[in-house]
Amino acid sequence: MPQVTAERLAELIKTMCRRSGSAEREAQLVADHLVAANLSGHDSHGVGMMPAYIAAVREDRLRPNTVATVALDSGPFLVVDGNGGYGQVVAHEAIERAIAKARVEGLCLMALRNAHHIGRIGHWGELCAAAGFISIHYVNAISHRAVVAPHGGADARFVTNPYCTAIPAMDGEPPVILDFATSLIAMGKVRVAHNKGEAVPEGALIDADGRPTRDPGVMFAEPRGALRSMGQQKGYGLALVCDILAGALSGGGTFLPERLARNTIINNMLAIVLDPARFGEIGAIGAEMAAFQHWVRASPPAPGVERVMLPGEPERRSRAERLARGVPVDARTWEELVATAAGIGIGRAEFERIAGHGGSGAAHA
Repeated sequence: MPQVTAERLAELIKTMCRRSGSAEREAQLVADHLVAANLSGHDSHGVGMMPAYIAAVREDRLRPNTVATVALDSGPFLVVDGNGGYGQVVAHEAIERAIAKARVEGLCLMALRNAHHIGRIGHWGELCAAAGFISIHYVNAISHRAVVAPHGGADARFVTNPYCTAIPAMDGEPPVILDFATSLIAMGKVRVAHNKGEAVPEGALIDADGRPTRDPGVMFAEPRGALRSMGQQKGYGLALVCDILAGALSGGGTFLPERLARNTIINNMLAIVLDPARFGEIGAIGAEMAAFQHWVRASPPAPGVERVMLPGEPERRSRAERLARGVPVDARTWEELVATAAGIGIGRAEFERIAGHGGSGAAHA
């Protein structure tokens, strides 16, 4: 499996964005976001998304250099329209506006609509946490087909509708970043498993007849299967709430069949951004949070477990390892990137030169 340095991988994605029409800032934001997802261990939301993005650009379903516009700005309430632009750009603009408003109001309720795929939601939580704010994110998506079955259902009716809560670093403790798809696994992880020829975890999928299966291929051949919600009825209920809060409140829409969009993933998000200092003395709040985190982590590890970790710790560990060793890219994803690059005028030789890699062995800087 190719190992590519983060710097080289980012330069490759920037080049692909520029060749498909993006200005420098947009190319940088997209590359930074996707590579950060890979570094965090979430390859499902990393550079493997580029073939889908470029396909959407070429069909004019993703519009490079499109900026977000404000549809509503009233007190703590903010509605931002992404206008079909790169999610990594318009969500960045929306989150920056929400943080600025929360600095003044103490709270911002921000709805983002009509954004192309906004990527790993934890990224936006991390931005809020880095600025010292707590944030809660509900996200839905409208794409070319549903992929998740409702609890008790035998076919798909919505998508993986992620949820995130981010809590900033306090009292010497790192931030807590809780970020997950409401399906048992993300669709991107099914794609990665399919590319690698691996089975998915037990209980993650059903086939076209509604029977449990571990074969990711059921999501890529007709008749198609479906993902299952995590936690059975609990994950299903949260997915439903995400679709209603993110889709209906934002005005971007819930997942309905008449909104299916070919080669496009449109995200809507409701984000609640709040200043913890408005609730009391921040030192006391931080000390209480830190004491609780210490107490939780002190639980003796179960057999086979190294230690108890808090949400966000696995991602930080992955970043350290992959920054040191390079980012692994499975062979199928690599060839998909090569083929996509060729379609926008980047031949294999140039592709491999930029990546600093010939497709096998260790990457070099």
